[in-house]
Amino acid sequence: GLFGVPELSCPEGFQEAQDKALQESEQLVQKACSTPPGPETVMIFDQLSDSLCRVADLADFVKVAHPDFAFREAAEEACRNIGTVVEKLNTDVELCQSLRRLLSDETVMSSLDPETRRVAELFMFDFEISGIHLDEEKRKKAVDLNVRILDLCNEFLIGAHLPNKIDKHVLPEHIRYNFTAEGNYLQVAGLHADCPDDLVREAAYKIFLHSNAQQLGRLEELLASRNSLAQLVGYDTFAHRALQGTMAKNPETVRQFLEKLSEQLSKRTQKDFEIMTKMKMKLNPQNSMLMPWDHPYYSGVLRAERYNIDPGLYCPFFSLGACMEGLNSLFSQLLGISLYAEQTKRGEIWSEDVRKLAAVHETEGLLGYIYCDFFQRPDKPHQDCHFTVRGGRLKENGEYQLPVVVLMLSLPNSARGAPTLLSPGMMENLFHEMGHAMHSMLGRTRYQHVTGTRCPTDFAEVPSILMEYFANDYRVVNQFARHYKTGQPLPKNMVSRLCESKKVCAAADMQLQVFYAVLDQIYHGKHPLKKSTTEILKETQEKVYGLPYVPNTAWQLRFSHLVGYGAKYYSYLMSRAVASMVWKQCFAQNPFDRAMGERYRREMLAHGGGKEPMLMVQGMLQKSPSVEDFVDALVSDLDHDFETFIMDS
Repeated sequence: GLFGVPELSCPEGFQEAQDKALQESEQLVQKACSTPPGPETVMIFDQLSDSLCRVADLADFVKVAHPDFAFREAAEEACRNIGTVVEKLNTDVELCQSLRRLLSDETVMSSLDPETRRVAELFMFDFEISGIHLDEEKRKKAVDLNVRILDLCNEFLIGAHLPNKIDKHVLPEHIRYNFTAEGNYLQVAGLHADCPDDLVREAAYKIFLHSNAQQLGRLEELLASRNSLAQLVGYDTFAHRALQGTMAKNPETVRQFLEKLSEQLSKRTQKDFEIMTKMKMKLNPQNSMLMPWDHPYYSGVLRAERYNIDPGLYCPFFSLGACMEGLNSLFSQLLGISLYAEQTKRGEIWSEDVRKLAAVHETEGLLGYIYCDFFQRPDKPHQDCHFTVRGGRLKENGEYQLPVVVLMLSLPNSARGAPTLLSPGMMENLFHEMGHAMHSMLGRTRYQHVTGTRCPTDFAEVPSILMEYFANDYRVVNQFARHYKTGQPLPKNMVSRLCESKKVCAAADMQLQVFYAVLDQIYHGKHPLKKSTTEILKETQEKVYGLPYVPNTAWQLRFSHLVGYGAKYYSYLMSRAVASMVWKQCFAQNPFDRAMGERYRREMLAHGGGKEPMLMVQGMLQKSPSVEDFVDALVSDLDHDFETFIMDS
C-alpha cells in the first residue's frame, strides 16, 4: 500500500482508511469528554488530531500528485469528508467543554510543561475561530461560512489559472504564433514574461490579466465572507484572526514592517527602474517607457549581460547525485545526520522514479523518512513543495511515531545514461525543500499537532530559506559541485558571479513583493473596502510599486496566493529577514560549525510549532530583533560584495 499503509493498495482503500479514522475519532471524542482535566486531556486531543491528519495529510498529497486519476479522485473525496468532520468537531460544544475545564483549572494548568500548555491553547484557538462560544444560530452561520469559503477558494484557484481567449484577428499576424490557436481564437495562458518581443509581453499582459466579472465576483465574495467569519468570532478583521500566534502577531506590525521596508528600498528601486529603462531604450527606442510587463524581462537581460550567467555553463557541475551528496555532507557536519537510500516495498510508491530516504542520526538512530518525487511526469503539478504525510509524536506505548514527508520537484528527465543535471535555480530549490524536510525530521515534538513544519506561516519558511544561503556559499558548493565528465570543481569566480547576478535589480524585485504583501493586507483589512478591489490595486500599485497600472487589467484575479496565504503574504519577506540574520550571525563565519548546528537544532528546529516563534528566534540570535532589524537584514543583502566586484571589473 502507498507509504506502507496496507489499505491503500487500491483507490477504494481510501474509504476504508477514512472509515477507520472516523471510528477511532468517535471513540476518542467520548474518551476526551469523560476524562478529568489533566495532561491526558491534551494527549487525547492530539491522538484525535493524529487519527484524522494521518488520512487527510496523505490524501492532500495523493490528490495532487498520484498519476492514477482514480487514486486522485478517491483522495479528493477523503479530504472533503475528513474536512467536514473536522469542521463539526471544531463546533462540538461538549468536546470543547472538556478542554475548557482543563484551561480554567489553574492548579492543573500551572503543573503542565510549556509545550503541553501551548498545545492546549492552540486546540482552544481552533474552537474559537470556528465560533464555539456563539449561540447555536451563529455557530451554524460560522460553519456555513467556513464551507462557503472553502468552495470559493477552490473556484477562485481554478479561475486564477484558466487561460483567456481572444479573437486572433485582434493581434498582429507576426506575433500570433506565440499563442495556442483554437479555431478563430488564440489562447493566452500566461504572461510570457521571458519573451524578448515587447509586443508579445504587452499583449499577453493585457489579455491574460483582463478583468473577468465572474472571477471578480468570487474574489469579492471570498474577501467579504472571510471578513464576516472573522467578525462573527470576535476579531476586527480577517487579518487580525489570521495573524494570531504568528511572529508578527498583528496587522499593525506587518504594516510597519512593509512601510519601513518600502521606505528603505525606494531609492534603490528607482535606480533599478532607471537602469531597466535605459536598457529598454537601447533595445526599443520607439517605446522606452518602462511598463509592468518589462520588469521581469529586462532584469533578466541585465543579469545576463552583466554577469554572463548561462545556466548551461553551470548544469554540468550540478548533477543530482552530486547535489544530494552535498546535502548529505552538510547535514552530517552540521547536525550529525546522514541520508540513506531505502528499498521500497511493492505498492509503496506511486511512480517508479520516486526514491525513499531514511534520515539517520549518528547517536539517536532513525529519525524519519523522506520520499523524493523529483521528476516531471504528465499531470504532475509544476511546483516545488514539501508535504507532511505523517507527523511525528510520542505514542502511548512510549515509542516515537516517525515523521514521513514527501519532497516534490519538477526536474527534467535525463537522457539515457547521462545524469540529471540541475540549473543553479533548481539546485537552490532542492536545498530549500530539504530545509523543510530537516525541520520535519528534527521537530520531534511530543504532540503531532505542532510537529515539524506545523508552525506559524511566517516562521515556517525560515529553515528552508536559510538553506538557500548555504546553497550560495562557495565553501559549501565547493564540497560537491564537480563536472560530471571531468570531475573538475566549479571555479570560485563562477559561484561569486552567480551570487552577485542575483542582486541585479533585486531591490525592484523585492519592492514588487512588498506591493503584493500590502495589497493582501488591505484586502483582508477593514471592510467594507473603501473602493473596488481593482481600484485598490491601481492605487497601491502606483503608490507602493511605482510602475503604472494598465487600464482594464485586474492582476488580483490571478493572485492565487490569496487562497493559501490570505493576510500572510508578507511571511516570505519576514522569514527571509530572520534567515538572513541567522546566517550572518551564526553560519557566515563557518557554515560547517557543529556547535552552531546543534544550537540551531535546539533553539529553532526542535520545537516545531510548540513554542512561540519569536522566542525561538530570540534563543537563536540571543536578542529580540525589532522591525528595523528585519528591514536592515533584507536591505543589507542587496549590497554587492566588493571583492567580487573588483575581481570582475
